[in-house]
Amino acid sequence: MSGEGRVQTETVAKKSASVLSVSKIADGKNKGRHAGGEKKRPSEEPKTMVETIKEYAVWAGIPVLVIALLRIFVIGIYTIPSSSMEDTLKIGNNVMTWRIPAKMGHVSRGDVIVFKDPMHWLSAASENSAAKSGILIKRIIGVPGDTVECDGDGSPIKVNGVAIDESAYLKPGVSPSQKAFSVTVTAGNLFVMGDNRSNSADSRYHINDSNGGQVPIANVEGIAAAVYWPLTSMKTVSSHHEVFKDVPSRTV
Repeated sequence: MSGEGRVQTETVAKKSASVLSVSKIADGKNKGRHAGGEKKRPSEEPKTMVETIKEYAVWAGIPVLVIALLRIFVIGIYTIPSSSMEDTLKIGNNVMTWRIPAKMGHVSRGDVIVFKDPMHWLSAASENSAAKSGILIKRIIGVPGDTVECDGDGSPIKVNGVAIDESAYLKPGVSPSQKAFSVTVTAGNLFVMGDNRSNSADSRYHINDSNGGQVPIANVEGIAAAVYWPLTSMKTVSSHHEVFKDVPSRTV
């Protein structure tokens, strides 16, 4: 064989040997992978009992905090202690109220409001079962500047000279008022009455006190929104603003 032929043969042999060597190395690596499997990442350390409790406490605490804030600043919950607001609200009804509009003084004729006892009404009222809480619930009939009056003996209530039809919320069979009165509501105050007029010691019966039977707007704790308990009594509480739609506004 010529020298040139030997050189070509040796070159081919070397290349073949190199290919075989690389192939063996690759096979060795593949065998290692198959034998030992893929290299595993170190697993995370398990959480301690304290860490787990802390994590659950955070997630459980968030909704509790949200509910507490809503309860303090947005929603009020009250239980009706007497029959003065029947049939709109009955004894034992649990009522939800909106706090924010009330605290900002955004109240209107017809709104059913929860308020702090302004002048020891509860101590003299037949509904003294609520005396411990010092909270009452009535419907707004007059706002600052309004003149609220009635001739008594079942005559309709007049607001700023306009007789209003209260049949939408008065307890059936009960007249607007057997008691005659006339009051002009002063600045910062409200004139309130119960829907069960025959059993409600409301503004009419406190006209001779130092604030003329009126409730300071600052005493309002909330505006009734709904009855949520018992389930059989669940409903929204209407303000019946339409009853006062023809009443002209007056300023103090």
